Amino acid sequence: MSEEHSIAVAKASVMLYEDQMKKWLPAGGAQGFSKVHIYANERANTYRVVGRKISNHEVVINCMLTKGMRYNQASATFHQWRDPKRVYGLNFPNVAEAKAFADSVAEVFARLGGA
Repeated sequence: MSEEHSIAVAKASVMLYEDQMKKWLPAGGAQGFSKVHIYANERANTYRVVGRKISNHEVVINCMLTKGMRYNQASATFHQWRDPKRVYGLNFPNVAEAKAFADSVAEVFARLGGA
């Protein structure tokens, strides 16, 4: 049995920043919304963002949230962050969904001891 459980979920287009091309590209190669979860393992105090395309359930993001990461709300509906390898973006369909997800990320960083 997994010790992870979802503590937040939102609908968003998952984007990856392509540094050489200097532009955002859709994760998985095609535009479309994904169901994006924040999974928590409270025993280990680990958290990750996992998103699957709604259309075909392809995993398009699986990224740990770690202490020291910065979650940037670039606009009311577009948020971004980076890990050592990639820059991730979430384009939400509305402000309410974006705000709820950002609030959950802030709670994760508080549990991790600040960011």
